[in-house]
Amino acid sequence: MTPNKENFIKAIYELGGDEAVISNKDLVHALSISAASVTEMNARLLREKLISHIPYQGVKLTPSGKRVAHQLIRKHRIWEVFLAEKLGYDWDEVHADADLLEHASSDLLIERLNVFLDEPKFDPHGGVIPNKDGSIPETSKYPLVDLNVGEQFKIKEVDDQEDFLNYLLEKDIQLGNSYHLINIEPFEGPLTLESPEGSQIVIGHKAALKIFVDYTL
Repeated sequence: MTPNKENFIKAIYELGGDEAVISNKDLVHALSISAASVTEMNARLLREKLISHIPYQGVKLTPSGKRVAHQLIRKHRIWEVFLAEKLGYDWDEVHADADLLEHASSDLLIERLNVFLDEPKFDPHGGVIPNKDGSIPETSKYPLVDLNVGEQFKIKEVDDQEDFLNYLLEKDIQLGNSYHLINIEPFEGPLTLESPEGSQIVIGHKAALKIFVDYTL
């Protein structure tokens, strides 16, 4: 399993290819490679039965492909925990280096690292860490945009894109903190949150799509 192949499988997964069919065009855009390169890699993964192909539509991960994707995510997120907890990386700094380290790590190294870190369940962005066998532990979380005005919630997970994490830091929105949803503007307008200290925070609808929460009483 080469780094290019691993990145390709992860790209399909991150585009929703564990459930939906992903077009070649989407993969070209996500990976910044040529259409010919996408076609060639698809052919390799088809031979290895890691993806299935739907004519004139695109590709989708097979159960074997999903397991590979989950195991790659496990490696990535365990490295993110290490970088944050042991080397002092901020949550907006861990992704790039974890991306490099995941490809150079044996299964043995990852399991030793996992034990060293006391078997963490979540990465620094709240993303659940898949089990060793590639299965995903069940968690309770909902998109912030699904909540109603008046409900209270705790931030459980956020998108790990660097620009977005910087946006959250500027808004003083932090993982694990509790908030109160006090207003939603119509037509996909901004949301207004209230912190426990009583300060109000306004975030855009697109930002709210990247925040996942759990209800609090």
